[in-house]
Amino acid sequence: MLSYVIRRLLYAIPISLAVTIVVFSLVHLAPGDAINALVPDEASQELVDQIRHEYGLDKPLPVQYFYWLGNALRGNLGMSLGSGRPVATETMTAVKNTLVLAVSAGLLSCVLGFTLGIAAGVWRDRLPDHAISFFTLAGVSVPHYWLAIVLVIIFSVNHMWLPPLGMGPNEWRLDWVHVQHMILPTVTMAAIPISVIARTVRANVAEVMDQEFITTLWSKGLTRSRIFWHVIRNVLPGSMAVMGLQIGHMLGGSVLVETVFAWPGTGFLMATAIFQRDLPLLQGTMLVLSISFVLLNLLVDLLQSWADPRLRRIG
Repeated sequence: MLSYVIRRLLYAIPISLAVTIVVFSLVHLAPGDAINALVPDEASQELVDQIRHEYGLDKPLPVQYFYWLGNALRGNLGMSLGSGRPVATETMTAVKNTLVLAVSAGLLSCVLGFTLGIAAGVWRDRLPDHAISFFTLAGVSVPHYWLAIVLVIIFSVNHMWLPPLGMGPNEWRLDWVHVQHMILPTVTMAAIPISVIARTVRANVAEVMDQEFITTLWSKGLTRSRIFWHVIRNVLPGSMAVMGLQIGHMLGGSVLVETVFAWPGTGFLMATAIFQRDLPLLQGTMLVLSISFVLLNLLVDLLQSWADPRLRRIG
């Protein structure tokens, strides 16, 4: 197990390095000039050149990359062009807020999606399976932003049951006022992952139930609960991979959801950085999200190997 963990950690190093190259390249290949968004139209060329020099944007791109990477390894992601505050400070604050949504939506997705998938697989081709399949198909088909708007109209505008925007007063903490603010964005973010997880688990359960060892267990007289436990053990490793990917998508794919609900997380921060052409802020946010996704996949790999020791020999 230790050698498997070490190999996975070593694999994560070149992947993380490749992520930094992609993040840096994508931001600088985008059209437009960040300095033009920072200075007024009537600014002199001397002022523009001075600001570009202060932010290091006058150097060749390879030099800028290594300078940026070296600072990032020391925890310095630069200064925001828009606010003038450290990018690391703004990004970490946004990450905390996004984690609140990601954890709540992730728990809801994993528990409900896994339960629905198991139920659909056990009662395959029966009424519960058809009902769950219809629900999950609708969940996969509905866009995040459309569902967010519909929920706001129903629960906030028409009935005023839940607040439509923000995360509550001051910093988030576990109380009813703040929980009310996170109900709608949590349900919105969890809709698609619930459907994806349920459909995947349902397919895995159906595949396991058709295998010969299940028939052997029945013939040996094992109770339904014992057989069900064997099914869960065989379904769990593959399901964990899908759950990890869905939680990772919640961390990076929450731009529209956080924008609709004005939730001050990484998605909202990234959208702000894009509109303001704030390169340091955009780079820092994308880097933190990308590295978080790599680490999450590493964690899922380790959990899979724990649940299914056969994967250690494959990896």
